[in-house]
Amino acid sequence: MTEVKHRTAETNGICMHYAEQGTGPLVVLCHGFPESWYSWRHQLPALAEAGFHVVAPDMRGYGGTDRPAEIDQYTLLHLIGDMVGLLDALGAQSAVIAGHDWGAPVAWLAGLLRPDRFRGVIALSVPYLPRGKVRPTTLMPQTADAVFYQLYFQAPGVAEAELERDVRLTIRRILYGGSGHASRQLEGMRPGPASWCRGPVGGSRAGRTHSHFPHGSARPTSISTPASSRVPDLSVVSTGTATSIATGSYWPPLQGRE
Repeated sequence: MTEVKHRTAETNGICMHYAEQGTGPLVVLCHGFPESWYSWRHQLPALAEAGFHVVAPDMRGYGGTDRPAEIDQYTLLHLIGDMVGLLDALGAQSAVIAGHDWGAPVAWLAGLLRPDRFRGVIALSVPYLPRGKVRPTTLMPQTADAVFYQLYFQAPGVAEAELERDVRLTIRRILYGGSGHASRQLEGMRPGPASWCRGPVGGSRAGRTHSHFPHGSARPTSISTPASSRVPDLSVVSTGTATSIATGSYWPPLQGRE
């Protein structure tokens, strides 16, 4: 089996870094926030062994890939264009595309908007959500005690000032807190750089709440998933058929190659 190789490709006006392994039909793996190609390190050799050419890019704005300064350069249309351009750079007419977390909407819409290039979709942890009638930010929770994390990111410079005080610690705490391996001492963690404190967490019938305390802030941002919106952790769609699987974790790529 071939080893993981690191390359770059010009796609959709940016230079994109990606890791690849194996030969055969192409599978593209799109990571989420705040991650990189490395989140798929377990799946790269597994898919290569299974006879696929698997490519895991650093998505636009992450890792070794270019990060345009303009906010309007990060729309889903830009991200889908990046994946189409990546296929072009690889000389591939079509691929199966997989996405986790924020990579999942890229996968869903790539299959929806460019079925000529993406013949199958694998989505982890985020279901397909059609366009609603109101602006999504108007539905996000915001109280005196907590604000939804996407609202926290809306004002330029606010999150950057807090999270960049110690970038290494910020990323380690976010990934560790969401990994499923965090100990119960996180339940009562004091505010610190990107410390994730879990609220009620249950199975498929329970809601889920995460609160995030930026460094030096007494007001947490929060992520809340009501019980009514709980969804399977893995969805696979190909040639008109769909399969859903419950994995018991929001971060299945990090749990291993199985």
